[in-house]
Amino acid sequence: MAFAIYPIAKDLFRAADIPKRLIPAAIALGSFTFTMTALPGTPAIQNAIPIPYYNTNVFAAPILGIIGGTIMFICGWMWLQSRARKANAAGEGYGQHDEEDTGSIGAAAKEAEVLNTHHTSFTIAMIPLVLVIGLNAILTYVVFPSIDFSSLQTQFPDLNVAGSLGLWSIIISLVVACVVLILLRIGHWNNLQKTINRGTYDSMLPIFNTASEVGYGAVIASLAGFLIIRDSILNLTPDNPLISEAVAMTTLAGITGSSSGGLSIALSTLGEDYLRMAVNAGIDPELMHRVAVMAAGGLDTLPHSGAVITLLAICGLTHKQSYLNLAMVTMVIPLVAVVAVIILGTMFGSF
Repeated sequence: MAFAIYPIAKDLFRAADIPKRLIPAAIALGSFTFTMTALPGTPAIQNAIPIPYYNTNVFAAPILGIIGGTIMFICGWMWLQSRARKANAAGEGYGQHDEEDTGSIGAAAKEAEVLNTHHTSFTIAMIPLVLVIGLNAILTYVVFPSIDFSSLQTQFPDLNVAGSLGLWSIIISLVVACVVLILLRIGHWNNLQKTINRGTYDSMLPIFNTASEVGYGAVIASLAGFLIIRDSILNLTPDNPLISEAVAMTTLAGITGSSSGGLSIALSTLGEDYLRMAVNAGIDPELMHRVAVMAAGGLDTLPHSGAVITLLAICGLTHKQSYLNLAMVTMVIPLVAVVAVIILGTMFGSF
C-alpha cells in the first residue's frame, strides 16, 4: 500500500504546500488504523486472526467497530489538519527534498509509480473492492448458514467448522474478486504474469512472519515462567476480561512491533482462556474479537516496528522528522478508541 500511495501523496502534498513530514502519518492513518482493525468486513489479516479462536467472522461487533473506526478517522484527521495549519502559520511548506529514489525500497516505489499509470475506469477499479466485502457478507450470513456441514464434521472430526467458516468466506471472496478483475481487464493484461508473480512473492513475507510468530508463541507458552505472566494478565481484571485482553494484545503487539504478531502470539496462548472467561462473564465473543483486533493496533507502531521503518524509508524521512505525528494517529488515538469500545461494550453489550 505504501509503495502505491507514496507517489500520489508526494505530488498532492507538494501541490498543496503541506510539509512532506506529514505524509507517513497520513498514509498510516489510512492503513494502520480504522481500515485495519475497526471497520467490519475488512479482510485485513488482523481481522481474520481471532476467527478460529472465537468462532466469529470479520463482521464481528459491526456497530462498535464503526464507532471505533469513526473515532480513529475523525480524531486522526483533525490532528493532521491542526499540524498542517500550524506549519502553514509558521511559514513551513512542503520543503526542499531530494525526490530521487535510491536503494531497493526506492526502486520498488518507483516501479509502483510507473505501474500505477493506467487507464482503468473508476467503476471497474471499484468492482473488486466492493465484491470482496459484499460476497463475504453473503457467504457469512446467507450461504453458509443454509448449508449442513454435519457430514464434513463427521469426515473430519478435528475440524472446527464454526471457527473456519469466517476464514473460508474471506478466501473465497478474495479469490473471486481477483478472478473478476482479470476477466474485466481482458485485452488489457499488461504485465499480468508479472503482477501475479509479484503478488505471490509479496505474500510470502506475511505468511512466514505470522507462522514464525505463532511458533515463537508456542515455544514461549511452554516455558514455566510464562505461567506466571499468563496468570497475572488473566487476573488483571477477572470481572471484565475485555480489559485484560486489550492489555495483553497491545503489549505483545508492542513487543513484537507487529499487530498480527501480537495477536497471533496472544491468541495462540491465551485464546481458549479468554473465550472461557467471556462465556462465564456473559460477554459476546464478537465483542472480544473486535477489542482484540483494535487493541493490537495500538502499540504495534512503536519506533522499532518494521512497518514504521519501511514506511519512513519509502517516504525518505526519518523518525525525528515524522514519528511524533505518526505515533499520535496510530497509537494514542487508536488506544482511545479501544477504551471507548470497551466502555460501550461493557455498558450495552455487543452490537
